[in-house]
This record gives sequence, structure tokens and C-alpha cells, in this order.
Amino acid sequence: MIAISSMCRGVAVAALLLVSPVVHAAGDLSRQEPIEVTIELGKPGQHAFAPNKLRFETGKLYKLVLRNPSNDPHYFTSHAFTQLIYTRKVQVVQDRDGKRTTLAEFKGAIREIEVYPGHIAEWWFVPVAAGRATDLRCGIVGADGKSHAEHGMVGEIVIEGRVKRNSYEWQ
Repeated sequence: MIAISSMCRGVAVAALLLVSPVVHAAGDLSRQEPIEVTIELGKPGQHAFAPNKLRFETGKLYKLVLRNPSNDPHYFTSHAFTQLIYTRKVQVVQDRDGKRTTLAEFKGAIREIEVYPGHIAEWWFVPVAAGRATDLRCGIVGADGKSHAEHGMVGEIVIEGRVKRNSYEWQ
């Protein structure tokens, strides 16, 4: 009797997993669509991140699009942020004829990204720990001897943890 009950329960669980792929795929990063967030790295004559406050949630796949519309190169640097995420890849992309083309892709530990004037980089990552990074800055030094951070190109990144609602679903 116990063996039959356990077998029925196992069949029921297997059937539930087969008919509800969304629950099963929720933790599968290869099947998640990335949440796209765009940040502008300066503007002509202005050293600032826009927006300068970013908010992410653990366990979700993000594509952070770093656009540099300015006339100067800019860094996106935050050591604290890199300690709270898993980097899937960084891509150098270019818009050609209305279509985005990948020119290069990097994998592994990323500490800082420099984006040249008029170009775009995409940072694909998953936050793995909650926390606050207040060290977002651009360390490029201008002709005046001051860094872009000293001119106000600084920011903050907050990663919020997700609360477990039950044994198979995260919110």
C-alpha cells in the first residue's frame, strides 16, 4: 500500500512538471528572456550616468545596454556591483541599417567596461546577492586633470533579494 501511494504521488508530480513548464523553467537562465535596461554614459559636454540609480532583483536575467552618445570615452566601473552578480557575457554591438549586430563577445569575470563615443556595449548578468553598490563611477581623466567622477559621473546600484513564497515559486 505504501509503495503504491508513493508511486502515485511520483506520477502526479511528474505529470505536474510536464504540464506546467513555466514553473520548471523559472530557474532555467537559458530559457529566460532578459530584462533590458539602458543607461546613457554621458552626453556631449556632460559627464553623468542617466539614470544614475539602477535597481535590479536577484535571480533574473538582465541585459544592461551601455550607450555612449557623448564625444568622450566613458567607464562603467563598480567593484561592489561585480561582487553581487554572475556575468553571462558582455557584447560589443553596433547598429547597422536599423539592426543591432554583435561585433565581439566576452565571458568571465568583468570588472569594468569602457565604451567609446557613439558605441554600445551590452552586459548580460544575473544578480546573485542582494546589496547596494555606491561606487559606480567613470574614472576617465579629462583634459582638466579631473576624473569624470569628480565632475559628477557617479551612481548607485541596488540589488533586491527575492522572497520565497513556496517550495517551487519565487517572487
